Amino acid sequence: MKITKPHAALLSSPGMGHIIPVIELAKRLSTDHAFQVTVFVLETDAASAQSMYLNSTGVDVVNIPSPDISNLVDPEDHVVTKIGIMMREAVPALRSNIAAMIQKPTVLIIDLFGTDALCLAAEFNMLTYVFMTTNARFLGVTIYYPNLDKDVKEEHTVQRKPLEIPGCEPVQFEDTLDAYLVPDEPLYRDFVRHCLAYPKADGILVNTWEEMEPKSLKSLQDPKLLGRLARVPVYPIGPLCRPVETSKTDHPVLDWLSQQPDESVLYISFGSGGSLTAKLLTELAWGLEQSQQRFIWVVRPPVDGLSCGAYLSVNSGGAKDSTPEYLPEGFVTRTSDRGLVVPSWAPQAEVLAHRAVGGFLTHCGWNSTIEGVVNGVPMIAWPLFADQNMNAALLSDELGIAVRADGLEEADSTRSEIEAIVRKVMAGEEGEEMRRKVKKLRDNVEMSLSSDGGGSAHESLCRVTEECQRFLERGTDLARGA
Repeated sequence: MKITKPHAALLSSPGMGHIIPVIELAKRLSTDHAFQVTVFVLETDAASAQSMYLNSTGVDVVNIPSPDISNLVDPEDHVVTKIGIMMREAVPALRSNIAAMIQKPTVLIIDLFGTDALCLAAEFNMLTYVFMTTNARFLGVTIYYPNLDKDVKEEHTVQRKPLEIPGCEPVQFEDTLDAYLVPDEPLYRDFVRHCLAYPKADGILVNTWEEMEPKSLKSLQDPKLLGRLARVPVYPIGPLCRPVETSKTDHPVLDWLSQQPDESVLYISFGSGGSLTAKLLTELAWGLEQSQQRFIWVVRPPVDGLSCGAYLSVNSGGAKDSTPEYLPEGFVTRTSDRGLVVPSWAPQAEVLAHRAVGGFLTHCGWNSTIEGVVNGVPMIAWPLFADQNMNAALLSDELGIAVRADGLEEADSTRSEIEAIVRKVMAGEEGEEMRRKVKKLRDNVEMSLSSDGGGSAHESLCRVTEECQRFLERGTDLARGA
């Protein structure tokens, strides 16, 4: 019997910022485009947040052994280096799993750190796509930078001049990626190796949409601009983010929100792995208190020094009023009439969708950024590392839906600066204008996903589906150059 249903194998790097969009892509391919889907992830502890999330998705997930890389990396190596080596070492296990499949995949979709698996395409006669779980701006910068002359690179990283990107907004030195500041170190070499591999796939999928990044997408699709470096079709397929779950509507945080006025609460979270120094945590607490605005703060213990440093131990008892010991004494009591401090985790998608939330103080991870936009919530951008600074620039400079709060550790009075920014977004005219813009962007999301209105996400996945279907029906290699 001839098989007519295309089969997509998706490979995700570790971390919820990768896994969530990969799972959501798998769901969309299965539900809207009639794919059989299999998602491969590196195995983690059964009690981890990743495992609990994956068990609830309803997607066919295959755990492959997480390789031991202790002899291949230094404990102080950057997380990008570690993830890249883990993904490289996992390729043999992925190969074995694909070889054992009765219906081999029509297409292999890897995320941005899985490029070592592209070698399996010829071996198993598959199409391949790279899935950028971040945005088009990131893709454009990362395929452009390695092709620059040394002198141009030094103008940006040494002389601190803006980096001009064809057809896009320039990248300011303060927003450049960490890897570009260490050109002679493994982090740079490992990062660039992945970036140079993206055009070797048959196409690139990006978790964004036309209305969100019109300039960057236009450049990536123009052979006279960044398209000459991408060399393959670039498909905007976003937004892909975790949907709101009605089962969580009775969560205590949501119960508290339901008692607050519309658009009156600032939600504060620095993502699943982000944290501030002890000093900045203290200043943020004082700034929130002085602002007199309502808030929900998902707070974690501080990290001083490098972002990979160990978390400080937390006294389980805390202060007398249950204020965590790393926040100003009595903070919870003094703000109890308008604030809620939540340790470690909150149902973010459900919180941002709540009618009472009117602002989002975020580290600007792309998942969080998308969740803020699709719920029409203006943002305070406080990036910490990686692509977050470029994301903050996109939100504030290009889209006008955020104000930036990074660099506050250098301010003369950090808490006063935070107070002013919070008031601006939650109670000022500038906040109202940002709210209007982000709601307009939110309203365009449905258009992007629509099958009736020719939305960019739907149309992009239709093209991918058609190519996979042709490949499957012809039983031949349609890869470029064949």
